[in-house]
Amino acid sequence: MNKGPEEFPEKIEFNPIGYVENDYFEPVFNEEIYEKVSKIILKNELTDGLYRVEELEKLYILFYFSRSEGYKLISRRRYDGEMAGVFASRSPFRPNGIGLTLVELVKVEGNVLYVKGLDAINGTPVLDIKPYLKEIEEKD
Repeated sequence: MNKGPEEFPEKIEFNPIGYVENDYFEPVFNEEIYEKVSKIILKNELTDGLYRVEELEKLYILFYFSRSEGYKLISRRRYDGEMAGVFASRSPFRPNGIGLTLVELVKVEGNVLYVKGLDAINGTPVLDIKPYLKEIEEKD
């Protein structure tokens, strides 16, 4: 049976598992950021959760746009200049401010992941890390 809106929680809370460390302190809207290596520093108590992560080539990083305020339901997409709804764009100005990026894993040192292609700025809270599995993601 489908739930009605009154049955959904009014609020959901997340706790960051770590944060981003890189040279970007303001949003960057060009391809340069995808070529740079960033660090994702996990909370020490979560380090065991990285067991065997070095076997993966790519990871999905979910993060919180902590410095974005408000949102627009329709705006110009930065990657092609076309007008589109927020759910058809990668805008950081979203109703829940959740970002998702696919990154290349460069290396792991203790509780620190070195990744390439992360489009989040320094200090961004990381909410979760999930494996990219080509055989699952690219099914026809």
